[in-house]
Amino acid sequence: MTASNKSAGSAPVHSGHRKRLRQRFFREGLEQFEDHQVLELLLFHAVPRRDTNEMAHLLLKRFGALSAVLEADPKDLASIPGMGESAVAFLALIPPLTRRYLTDSVSREKPTLNDSKKTNTYLTPLMAGRTEEVFYMLCLDNNCRLLFPALISKGTVNEANIHIRHVVEAALRHKAASVIFAHNHPSGQLNPSRADIQITQIMVSALVPIGIRVLDHVIVAGKRCLSMAAEGLLPNR
Repeated sequence: MTASNKSAGSAPVHSGHRKRLRQRFFREGLEQFEDHQVLELLLFHAVPRRDTNEMAHLLLKRFGALSAVLEADPKDLASIPGMGESAVAFLALIPPLTRRYLTDSVSREKPTLNDSKKTNTYLTPLMAGRTEEVFYMLCLDNNCRLLFPALISKGTVNEANIHIRHVVEAALRHKAASVIFAHNHPSGQLNPSRADIQITQIMVSALVPIGIRVLDHVIVAGKRCLSMAAEGLLPNR
């Protein structure tokens, strides 16, 4: 066997595969890609010299779905052969980056959140894909324009620890005339718990005396939202 034949015979099975997949993406977008091909394409950017096709299949076999791979704990991702620190960090970055993009695209012009439809449109991408409970306070000006979405707490899947002092400080720091509270239920259960109602009462009692109105407390479960104000569960303001 000549040196040139030997070189040709030892060429990687997937030689040129990365270039072809990228070119297909530029031509067609991701709509016609299978889940493992999406993962392959993503991993190209973090794994320069390994067959990402095999890794993509291993990830899907381990976690069951593309969304589950992207939402997986980094420690679990790292257990997959070939998934080094760069690859783990890259995949783990995608859900928060997606939320950041979607939220920024909605809030770029400082939306006016003066009805439940507009508020839900803003909150749904902000909460999308989160596997733990998070609690936000949307700080608004006198015209209900969004000033700042303050992240008050990140908790476990079941509860978020809210500190009233942090709520008051954030509202004053961002010069809020009014606020809308919002948190997610990763379980998919939309109805407010007794704790949700109690913490709302406490926060209203803390903010109203300093001149900051509480307009609503919205619970987000996937693409569904519940307004505690509309349900008559918000204390008198």
